[in-house]
Amino acid sequence: MKTEITNIAARQIWDSRGRPTVEVDVTLAGGGQGRAAAPAGASRGDHEAIDLRDGGERFGGKGVDSAVEAVRTILAPVLLGADALDQAAIDAGISEADGTPNKARCGGNATVALSLAVAWAAAAAEGLPLWRYLAGDRPVRLPMPEIQIFGGGAHAGRRTDVQDFMVMAPRAGSVRRALEITADVYHEAGALMEEAGLLAGTADEGGWWPNFDSNEQALDMLVRAIDRSGHEPGEDVFISLDIAANELRNGDGYLLPLDDARLDGAAMVDRVVDWAERYPILSIEDPVGQDDLPHMAQATQRLGASVQLIGDDILVTSADRVATAAAAGACNALLVKVNQAGTVSEAKAAFDAARARGWATIVSARSGETEDLSIAHLATGWDAGQIKVGSFARSERMAKWNELLRIEEAMGGEARFAGADGLPASVAAALRR
Repeated sequence: MKTEITNIAARQIWDSRGRPTVEVDVTLAGGGQGRAAAPAGASRGDHEAIDLRDGGERFGGKGVDSAVEAVRTILAPVLLGADALDQAAIDAGISEADGTPNKARCGGNATVALSLAVAWAAAAAEGLPLWRYLAGDRPVRLPMPEIQIFGGGAHAGRRTDVQDFMVMAPRAGSVRRALEITADVYHEAGALMEEAGLLAGTADEGGWWPNFDSNEQALDMLVRAIDRSGHEPGEDVFISLDIAANELRNGDGYLLPLDDARLDGAAMVDRVVDWAERYPILSIEDPVGQDDLPHMAQATQRLGASVQLIGDDILVTSADRVATAAAAGACNALLVKVNQAGTVSEAKAAFDAARARGWATIVSARSGETEDLSIAHLATGWDAGQIKVGSFARSERMAKWNELLRIEEAMGGEARFAGADGLPASVAAALRR
């Protein structure tokens, strides 16, 4: 059988922060090969799969020799001889061999690299690019990019309380045009910050590292950058925020040091609603903490008709948590991070749970990335509608944007850009009014 797994190799490589991560190669009997590497997040939810790190002094405790060894001695023996085309069985085998609810024995960094590598090998065996293999016979759309302009929070020494200030171009018409618009805004933002003496470099994901005095100063600067780039704020280009409010938790409230504010849950929602009413904000991720479901529901009730409310830390790519949030009226979109779930199949289950409830879906990178291209293919092949990679700089980010351009070119006349249709239905309808 040409799709039988005959060899699995694992190694330590380096991610975009110069920290160790896990890479896995999978070889099939017919010669098909797949390779994937695990990303790593800086702001992580308590409920997601955890990476296995070596501890001790070497690499600040972040070595991955133990995770690499887990692939070789625990996971590989279970998968050798298995059919790579049966991703569900592969991932069930990985989870059973690990035997913990959060991949603590082998490490989510080991399991996700192996799971993705199998998917790549299966696609190669079928003579297909991964996105087409995942899509099967279904028509799929190219995802709308969500791209960081200013990095803050845990990605930039907490120079802003908000973690990501991003832009979206739902009317761009193509990935190519969306990236061209983003390039205009990104470079104008950098020029404006340099002119104002506020530029301190670049953050973990390639966005400009700011020296703003308030979170609203960042919003004002972003609107100015959009306008000066020749595009119209709230028409051609919209703002997307990742509040990453779990990082702002302080006791039973939220601390925003840049604004000298300590807010309870209701006041935190008020703050976010106020920003959405005064700025051209189309999407907001994690406006409250990972266990603050009542206030996430409140934010969704107040803004969900015209703004995308994304759950990241509150959902951690979990089908069960999607169901719980939906029952509470919280969120209208899911951020999909395969390494939060630990395997491709578990991430797809969360994706399917969100789509079954009419939510939007955004396949996302992490702040610690490699040149791995998997998420560009997942976002396209699953017809996610949106993708979040980071900024418009640094090769580990640009590799994924450039791969989307290649996929768009390969689709030829069948290429269709999701644009506004990738947003929640009510938000898309509001854009069209």
